[in-house]
Amino acid sequence: MIKEKIILGVDPGTAIMGYGLIKIIDNKPFLLAMGILELNKLDDHYLRLRRIFERISGLIDEFLPDELAIEAPFYGKNVQSMLKLGRAQGVAMAAALSRDLPIYEYAPLKIKMAITGNGRASKEQVADLLQRFLKIPQENMLPQLDATDGLAAAFCHFLQSNRPHTEAPYVSWKDFINKNEKRIKSNK
Repeated sequence: MIKEKIILGVDPGTAIMGYGLIKIIDNKPFLLAMGILELNKLDDHYLRLRRIFERISGLIDEFLPDELAIEAPFYGKNVQSMLKLGRAQGVAMAAALSRDLPIYEYAPLKIKMAITGNGRASKEQVADLLQRFLKIPQENMLPQLDATDGLAAAFCHFLQSNRPHTEAPYVSWKDFINKNEKRIKSNK
């Protein structure tokens, strides 16, 4: 068991990206920071992606996390929204890979299940339980639930850390390609 580590959790988005950082000391989690990156004011999608890369890189440089936990895109009906969300996730992952940070990806249902015991829990229920588990004062809770969604990814990873991993951590682009050969070949 690792005595101390920091986990950065990210809820990717192209309008609002949420993030949360927790520090684990003797297997107990403590809130380091949480917040959002508002991207709505930028009209250019590519500028939004650059801002995501810059913010994730900045968080990594400031807090020196040991791992990145990121929410995987969920499958929706709007293909364009899915593509934009996938790009946002990819840019956040690229920022982590550029700093040699291992990445763990979790489906939204898995995150909710790990925290609440219910994969269909509301964002409000997840936020409420995180506030209780991490003893976050009410005045430190943000009204945007994207922040607690990012924190939820980090907390889910903390809960999963004591269990065998089925998710593949990626520590470099070469590692990503090696672990996803079938996916990459099928897209050629």
